[in-house]
Amino acid sequence: MNPLQSIRTVLIRPTHAGNVGGAARALKNMGLEQLYLVAPAEYRNGEALARAADARDVLESAVVCPSLDEAIGDCRFVLGTTARARRIEWPTVDPREGAARVLEQAQRGPVALLFGQERSGLTNVELDRCNVLVYIPASTVYPSLNLVCAVQVLAYEIFRLGSEPMPPPASAEVPATDAEVTHFYRHLEEVLVQIAFLDPANPRLLQRRLRRLFNRVQLDQNEVNILRGILTQIQLTLRKLDRNGKE
Repeated sequence: MNPLQSIRTVLIRPTHAGNVGGAARALKNMGLEQLYLVAPAEYRNGEALARAADARDVLESAVVCPSLDEAIGDCRFVLGTTARARRIEWPTVDPREGAARVLEQAQRGPVALLFGQERSGLTNVELDRCNVLVYIPASTVYPSLNLVCAVQVLAYEIFRLGSEPMPPPASAEVPATDAEVTHFYRHLEEVLVQIAFLDPANPRLLQRRLRRLFNRVQLDQNEVNILRGILTQIQLTLRKLDRNGKE
């Protein structure tokens, strides 16, 4: 299977129809045709069609999703784009290395490239869903890249590397999907609250650090099942202790 067919480009809350059309054209130029839009503003207009040019088929077949969960739930690797430093350091690579990671993982199943809203980029909550971030270097005089430019740069690097023979994935283990990992994080937070390790009124910084840890490792399906099994056993033990304490 051609790994390019497993790569979806996800634009989150795009506000300009022209950018959606331009992104469709940039993708088709480089052999990528899966375009996903999360809660977009209206984009089915003349500007989008004009910017898409001969990539109207990519634009018209774009998958519109109400939430990021729906757009990437079945993805086994998620790469996000960022233009600024973050309070919590995240694994960050350049476009060429990011493309290599994406193509390797695309041999195992669906992968996603996340692009945030034009003005603000990806939020911290959206970054939590990423295994790695990519930063596109630019002139310090004017480092801000238009959304379509960023899409084009990554699409080009993926196309360039994807035109060469691809080595097999480093591991034969099947990575967990984004949905499976998300369920694990929710389960983990629930248990950490139960054992009074996490303050439910202020969980975000600790949870973000834990997500960064596990995202960097990139859990496979067996590892997620083992970790959730441990969490379930902790909950069962807590219930037994609670019952014994009341007797």
